[in-house]
Amino acid sequence: MGLVQIEIPSPSKRQSSRFEVFFALGFRPLYLLCAIWAVISIAIWIFAPSYLMGQMNNVWWHAHEMLWGFVASIAVAFLLTASATWTGSNPLKSWPLASLCGLWLIARIAYLIPGNIPFFIAGVSDVAFFLYAAWALAKVLLKAKSKQNYPLAIALIGLGLANASYLITVYIGRFDLLRTGFAIGMLVMSYIALLIGRRVIPFFAQRGAGLDIPRSEKSGRYQLWIAIVAVACLIVGLEEVTGIALIALGIITLYQLYTWKPLGVCKVPLLWVLYIAYAFLGIGFIISSLYFLPLQLGIPPATFVHFVGMGGFSVMIIGMMTRTALGHTGRPLKASKLMVVAYVCVILATVIRLVAIFVPFATPLLHIAATLWIIAFGAYVYQYGPYLTKPRADGRPG
Repeated sequence: MGLVQIEIPSPSKRQSSRFEVFFALGFRPLYLLCAIWAVISIAIWIFAPSYLMGQMNNVWWHAHEMLWGFVASIAVAFLLTASATWTGSNPLKSWPLASLCGLWLIARIAYLIPGNIPFFIAGVSDVAFFLYAAWALAKVLLKAKSKQNYPLAIALIGLGLANASYLITVYIGRFDLLRTGFAIGMLVMSYIALLIGRRVIPFFAQRGAGLDIPRSEKSGRYQLWIAIVAVACLIVGLEEVTGIALIALGIITLYQLYTWKPLGVCKVPLLWVLYIAYAFLGIGFIISSLYFLPLQLGIPPATFVHFVGMGGFSVMIIGMMTRTALGHTGRPLKASKLMVVAYVCVILATVIRLVAIFVPFATPLLHIAATLWIIAFGAYVYQYGPYLTKPRADGRPG
């Protein structure tokens, strides 16, 4: 019988520092920073708007920070983390990752400071954040020849360029063009959300609920090409074609959700929150089409922005931030009671915010929606802050 070799840890082995742990993978610092910002930015927007003294006025600051400062930045965190799994190479860690987070933080602070110089610093830092992340992602994807994921690096570049366009429009005072710039950013982000959601939700459902469901690869290809067409048509001013593309996008998205057996995930919070987010996206795309088609229905633009951005992106984000953080920190894949409350709070906040668009007594509803949102992401910071700043619970590296 052979001898079993038992490795005794050497006393000289150095434990990873808190800095090395925190900046080991993109999700750790960016999930935490973005969740904190989700709380602070909404608190400022609803309860302390007097602090908004920067170049962007109240509405356009709020729109910008929700899309690029929060939603798109979470997408960066997810892609930097997922690509390490896809390729076996970590795109950014240690000081390079800390530098990326520094760019993000400089932008968030500088946008609040009056004057052209802080606005310029914020804009350069913000755009550099997305382009730096795109470069890091592209580098590992190209090295691994992960061709199916090349579009994600291009999409991050698209987010950076859309951001730059939005900021330039603010700087030159062309507020009449801001809605188009923002809509382009929303559609680029929709492309990323659909690509990620269509890939991971069936996978998570298969593992978490034992469901045998299709990966929707064929419809997914149609879906992504239609999203690209929608973006291109909006850029060149073909808004009617964009509207038609959004209807098709919504129908495909809802059909995919139907084939994923939604009733089979009702008892698994980590899954039903993602299914609800995907439903918001599908319905939101159809509602969004009404904004671009010449139907004169008088639906406010805030409807599609909050249906897709709050119900689709943000509900998916809180589901993804919990599920992926549990997996990557070596913890059981089960949502805590606190996180289930957080899921419900974000969904209720979305519904109340949408109702507030159409009623005359909107202010109390806005306060309720903001409070629910703050509770939800504050709960995430409270529970997941220690997870994200400490080594993996199972003792594995990473």
